[in-house]
Amino acid sequence: MALNALSRHIALVGFMGAGKSTLVHPLAMRLGRPAVDVDEGATQIIDEHGMDAFRAHELQRTLFFLEGREPSVLALGGGAVTAEEIRDELTRSAFTILLEVDADTAWKRRGDRPLARDEAEFRQLWAERQSVYRAVADATASDVDGAVLAAAGIHYELGALERLGELVPGDGPVALVADATVMGIHGPRAQEALGGRLASLHEVPAGEAAKQLEVAARLWSELSLDRGATIVALGGGTTTDLVGFAAASYLRGVAWVAVPTTVVGQVDAAIGGKTGIDLPEGKNLVGAFHWPARTVIDPALLETLPERERRQGLAEHVKTELLAGRSLDGRGAAAYKAALCLRDPHDRGPRQWLNLGHTFAHALETGADFDLPHGEAVALGLLAALRLSGRDTAAVVDALDPQPVAADRERAWQALLRDKKRSGDAINVVLLGADGPVVEPRPADEIRAALDTLIS
Repeated sequence: MALNALSRHIALVGFMGAGKSTLVHPLAMRLGRPAVDVDEGATQIIDEHGMDAFRAHELQRTLFFLEGREPSVLALGGGAVTAEEIRDELTRSAFTILLEVDADTAWKRRGDRPLARDEAEFRQLWAERQSVYRAVADATASDVDGAVLAAAGIHYELGALERLGELVPGDGPVALVADATVMGIHGPRAQEALGGRLASLHEVPAGEAAKQLEVAARLWSELSLDRGATIVALGGGTTTDLVGFAAASYLRGVAWVAVPTTVVGQVDAAIGGKTGIDLPEGKNLVGAFHWPARTVIDPALLETLPERERRQGLAEHVKTELLAGRSLDGRGAAAYKAALCLRDPHDRGPRQWLNLGHTFAHALETGADFDLPHGEAVALGLLAALRLSGRDTAAVVDALDPQPVAADRERAWQALLRDKKRSGDAINVVLLGADGPVVEPRPADEIRAALDTLIS
């Protein structure tokens, strides 16, 4: 069973009226992939040539697109998965998402489909196909955000921590990693959910102190796992950053699962497989792209957050809304980032938009000797990015009220220069253009002046 849609087609399957043709184009647009409605023209072919001719045409057309090299989003016909050849090819080359629909709703949406002209036969066909759909599906969804999350390997559910044992893929041993506070609050339930798969517990420091080489080295030394094992990171963004990096490099790569317990983690840090640790010269200078086998997002875990921690995450949420150009709930914010990461897994294109404000934020954190909370740094960075974009800053000021902070100006500037690529005398920053986010070179003196306004 596929874990995500990286380098794989996304195949939408389900009964007539499930919404496959409705979903395929907006989903493909979100992911920057071609959209193909494989069943297009089915009614005309059936009416003119009969069902047998249509099934032969459907088989040939579906296999043609599934065997294509460019990952696409495909809406398959309701009966396509009854063909063994198509089921086999879905397993080889696709991440298959089932769009579920009950029989009553499907009948109401039947339109003029040839197989929907007798209600009793229609309902019998619906019942017969349910087991086939479930057998072939890697995930289920009901809307575009849900399909994006599923394709990224993200399970978003209230109370999901209680099902952690079944949500961690595979059946091998599990090492659970958290800081002392998180282990004390959520660790017992996580351990109970993991049951007999739990092989070991590991505590790491809280906050940015976790993202240090010596902490990673200690974790490597403590782990006693084979390549069939999984490391579970239970905590905020610093914990998932550290554990993802440790998993990427331990035994040259083992599976890991992110279980974010903060707003920052649930809308940003735990999504997309960008992992790393810090150096004295700057944040995240050592790391790897190592996509989680699954990200388990349980909004109930946020209920224990102190108010200051909640506000740290709000900065990342505001950033995502600025990029999306609309209001988002937590699920929508997670889906927005997941879509960009699926489009650009290695951060060479549109995924860079997620750095809005972060060029300045990381510099400020370094200049403050990592004693500045990430959310406060991001809030200031967003302020600078909006000013450089010529945009109204009210959305950031009203929600986050960022204030200049104490930091070493020269150290912050050197960290900024090291954080991002330069183009001659210019520095590339993410800004908001007329049509959305852009990566734009700006003169170094303009960027330094913007940085200086953020330092008290």
